[in-house]
Amino acid sequence: MRLRRQPRPAPPPKLGLQGRFERQALRLLGARGGPNRRVHLRRPVVLEGQVLDAPTQAMLALRDRLGYPAWHEQPVPQARKTLRHEALVASGRPIPVAAAEDLRVDGATGPLRARLYRPGGVRNPALTWQPLGDRPPLLLFVHGGGFVLGDLDSHDALCRMLCRTAGILVLSVEYRLAPEHPWPAAPDDAEAAWRWTVAHAEELGADPDRLAVGGDSAGGNLAAIVAQTARREGGRAPDLQLLLYPKLDSTRRHRTADVFGHGFYLEDASMSWCEHHYIGVAGQPGAADRHDVRVSPGVAEDLRGLAPALIVTAGFDPLRDEGEAYAERLRDAGVPVLARRMPDLIHGFGNTFGVGRRSRDAMLEVASLLRGMLEVEPAVRGGGAA
Repeated sequence: MRLRRQPRPAPPPKLGLQGRFERQALRLLGARGGPNRRVHLRRPVVLEGQVLDAPTQAMLALRDRLGYPAWHEQPVPQARKTLRHEALVASGRPIPVAAAEDLRVDGATGPLRARLYRPGGVRNPALTWQPLGDRPPLLLFVHGGGFVLGDLDSHDALCRMLCRTAGILVLSVEYRLAPEHPWPAAPDDAEAAWRWTVAHAEELGADPDRLAVGGDSAGGNLAAIVAQTARREGGRAPDLQLLLYPKLDSTRRHRTADVFGHGFYLEDASMSWCEHHYIGVAGQPGAADRHDVRVSPGVAEDLRGLAPALIVTAGFDPLRDEGEAYAERLRDAGVPVLARRMPDLIHGFGNTFGVGRRSRDAMLEVASLLRGMLEVEPAVRGGGAA
């Protein structure tokens, strides 16, 4: 089976003058310093015994000083530009990979933009396989952004980090966004992209026995849906699911939404804004059923036999409870789960590893855990064909 469209090189997205100024401002605040470097801020933020990472606190202070509006305070097109801009500022300079190529994959109703990252340039003798080895694993990555925002460029740095550090192929896919394309366009596209990935894995140069699906925030929601749908329908299931601070349950309000829903980047009002665009207002005509497992995969009744999961949450994240509750439910269903909380970080830290050492170390740990879980033999890992 041949690719419908040959890949073409994709250079890293570039920052304009304003973005370079903001990145320099982060440096002046000390936000790129190590853990022992003092950042001149007010008293440390401590909640539930957790101390917010100082460079992250500096970044949030800079956003306030620059007057960045929240998502819900902007028209959708402008909010999309803001998210992309902030991600490029906070992720630092582009991470080199062997190749980044733009291509098209099949969505539910037509082709979707995608970007394939190929590992290379780093050799670590402590690891079982090398980035330049034949047929590395492949991660299908689905970006976050509340089902309304986000694209290939906003998550370019995160995908480069996972590709280079874990030594795996990463295929990042853009799905249709609300409000132009409300639910179920996003899960339809994610499921179609997974089927396309399975069909083209060998042609992409991947090990067909090591195929993972993953995403951050809303992308974590879609990755969980892909894993559940593949198991339910009897198709080729992922060998692993990476859920990075995922959004999993829209049926109720979790406690951490009250504790961390203001002042830690992901605003409560912005989450409601995204939900209204994506699934509508509960009780109103045309609204999606929030209990549908393709809206809230975290409330699915039967989780037995799902792909092993790496679930990463952040301490200062309104979505923290959702991810950790899902990890417990998967364990109770007999699914292998590795759950890791980054107690001093915020939602979206996967896009802020240019802001201080802690965010970068956290993402290095995520990549290492991802790679380690993919190294386990499929029969032991429990994934593979359903």
